[in-house]
Amino acid sequence: MVKKRKNEQEIATLAEPIAIEEKASANNLRGALEEINRYEGVVGYITRNTTSASIDLKDPTKIKDYAILSSSAIDASEELSELFDLGSPRSIIVEGRSAKMLSLAIDENRMSIFMDREADGERILKRLRAL
Repeated sequence: MVKKRKNEQEIATLAEPIAIEEKASANNLRGALEEINRYEGVVGYITRNTTSASIDLKDPTKIKDYAILSSSAIDASEELSELFDLGSPRSIIVEGRSAKMLSLAIDENRMSIFMDREADGERILKRLRAL
C-alpha cells in the first residue's frame, strides 16, 4: 500500500501487480510449453494446478495412459523423497526403452513432458527453469 499526503489527508492507493504477475506467469508457462511441444522428439505434455488441467499430446488415444503415468510418478517421487528425507523433489525423469518423461513443479503448476528417449530433456528443463 502506498500512501500519499494531499491537503493533510492520507489517501491510500492499492496497486494490483500480484494478479497481473500471476496471469503473466501462467501465460509465460503456457507459451513455454507450446514452444517445447514443437521441439524434436517431444510427444506432448500434461500440466495441472488446483483449478485446471491442460493436455496436449500428439496421440490423443493415450491420454489416460499418460495421465496415470504422470500422476503415479509424481506421487511416487514425493513418497520416496519423504521416506528418505530428501526434501521436495525439484524434477524427476522416468526413462523407458523408447520414451522418457520429465516431471516438475513450477509455482502451483505440476507438469509432465513426454518425449522420445533420444530427445534433449536437459534443454527442456533449462527452458522451464528460466521462467
